[in-house]
Amino acid sequence: MKIVLIGHGKMGRLIEETALAAGDSIVGVFTDENLGDLATFEAADVVIDFSNHVALPAVVDYVKRTGTALLSGTTGYSEEEKTLLFSAGDAAPVLWSANFSLGIAVLAKALKLVTGALRPDFDIEVTETHHNKKADAPSGTAKLLIEALDPAHELTPVYGREGFTGARTSNEIGVHALRGGTVAGTHTVHYFGPDEELEFTHRASSRQIFVNGALKAARLLVKEPKGVTTLDTLLFR
Repeated sequence: MKIVLIGHGKMGRLIEETALAAGDSIVGVFTDENLGDLATFEAADVVIDFSNHVALPAVVDYVKRTGTALLSGTTGYSEEEKTLLFSAGDAAPVLWSANFSLGIAVLAKALKLVTGALRPDFDIEVTETHHNKKADAPSGTAKLLIEALDPAHELTPVYGREGFTGARTSNEIGVHALRGGTVAGTHTVHYFGPDEELEFTHRASSRQIFVNGALKAARLLVKEPKGVTTLDTLLFR
């Protein structure tokens, strides 16, 4: 693949290293310093964006101008920014995911099935753990799992508990964020039922799993027609 890379932090550099080792070519790397040059840059097979939300307008303009497929793993977008991101689907295939781990994709798929069988008899709580440098909470992956657990948005998220909160209601989903050390990412979904408990846990050992998943998804995405798709659709059709 001919790849345009947006962002050259830890994830960006690892994507570059892994892609080059696989025989792909990085035809352009854009950061805050040269983002303006994207306005006249040539088309590629895919633009991979693991940068910051401030780059979004320039990236969308590039995709609409060139028809280059867009794979985005940038988190922290507002709803307005997501609307802008998905508008690029009018010109090219577009995929956004908060997590490109193949294990997380399988977990999210499984949660939809399990939750349908256990609710409303089981209460659901989500815990996520990350390194002490992570700035946002809950994580984008936790939000992705919550969406899989409750696609109809029938449950009310409760972000941590403190003080005299009263009894837990059946229509809430607890979300708890732990921060410390160098943890790459651990996410656990707890199902608490009458006299039994079920847990699903995913542990990331390094960023490499996200890079591997993103590049696998990119190879599938470039074969798609224009429009917005999902990692679930690409992997499980």
